[in-house]
Amino acid sequence: MIELRQLRCSAIVGVLTEERERPQPLEFDIDIERPFDEAALNDDLTETTNYAGVLSLATSVAVEGGFVLLESLAYRVAREILAFDEAIQSVTVVVRKLRPPVPEDVATVGVRCTLQR
Repeated sequence: MIELRQLRCSAIVGVLTEERERPQPLEFDIDIERPFDEAALNDDLTETTNYAGVLSLATSVAVEGGFVLLESLAYRVAREILAFDEAIQSVTVVVRKLRPPVPEDVATVGVRCTLQR
């Protein structure tokens, strides 16, 4: 499994007017299931998923999307990652709002989406 933790970016996502007008900080965790035996044995990047490309893709989807729901954002990122590399068998995307606009004292709010091929 390839694990990408605490990718941070700011994007428009949310229902409230303030969320639609100003980007807010988000955090992603991404888990990618795929074989990488050949990459490990041969020390060869071409035999695995280039995580730099995945990070860039997730950031682009978030920043360009203008999503209302975190669920939509997580699903779209997961779908794009599956399309990024045919060797990926499944992907789990967690996306969190780091400063959710709620009166309760909560560190983050988020969703988790898993897609399989």
